[in-house]
Amino acid sequence: MSLRGSYGLAAADFSVAQDWGAYAAEEHALFRRLFERQAKLVPRYACAEWIEALARLDAGSGIPRFDRVSAKLRAATGWEIVAVPGLIPDDAFFTHLANRRFPVTVWLRQPEEFDYIVEPDVFHDFFGHVPLLFDPVYADHLHEYGKGGLKAMRLDAVKMLARLYWYTIEFGLMKTHDGIRAYGAGLISSGGELAYCVTDPAPKRLDFDLETALRTDYQIDRYQTTYFVIDSFAQLMRDTAPDFTPVYDRLRNLPVLAP
Repeated sequence: MSLRGSYGLAAADFSVAQDWGAYAAEEHALFRRLFERQAKLVPRYACAEWIEALARLDAGSGIPRFDRVSAKLRAATGWEIVAVPGLIPDDAFFTHLANRRFPVTVWLRQPEEFDYIVEPDVFHDFFGHVPLLFDPVYADHLHEYGKGGLKAMRLDAVKMLARLYWYTIEFGLMKTHDGIRAYGAGLISSGGELAYCVTDPAPKRLDFDLETALRTDYQIDRYQTTYFVIDSFAQLMRDTAPDFTPVYDRLRNLPVLAP
């Protein structure tokens, strides 16, 4: 798959200028449409931590200015947004996270991709990921994940760690007083899977288990058939705090589990 995005002007860390003034009025209008659709869904299906964080962003009028949001994030949790041309290599991605910088793609999908897009765009990255960076516990977890990613590269364990990212940061569910709710960015930014993951009887919803998540393969072109459910971000932080080195060693010789 050839990647979208202009990589020619990227710096060594794959960062680029957002060039907010270059966005067309039609792009801001499309972002607003995407925002408005999801904003109607999240009160019913997203976790309270995400809903509370979104209110701090004031991002519904169009594609946001990354520098302004970064100023708010730095004051809240020490994070900032770094603009990138699209998907970036693992080492660059993990390095950004390990330094409390979240990479956000600068380009927006086309109107015909309103309901589904293969690569993450600015709407997925911003709407799905950025709000929870205001939550101190989640923000600390993502920081530790970045450091863990750099370690996983040295241990040839990135595939296992990528499964953890998929089943938590992208497609994670949480138990709440109101029932199961979504916190994963892939769910939060999806017009269809957000309701499906919470209410449909078809998928399995398993209590989060680190080793099972590290072993379980995932699907990128359809709704998930399995989700992992945490009790809280504190649990996610606690369960992923131990050294993964012996875990990787233990799992290497075990079969990968089907999605």
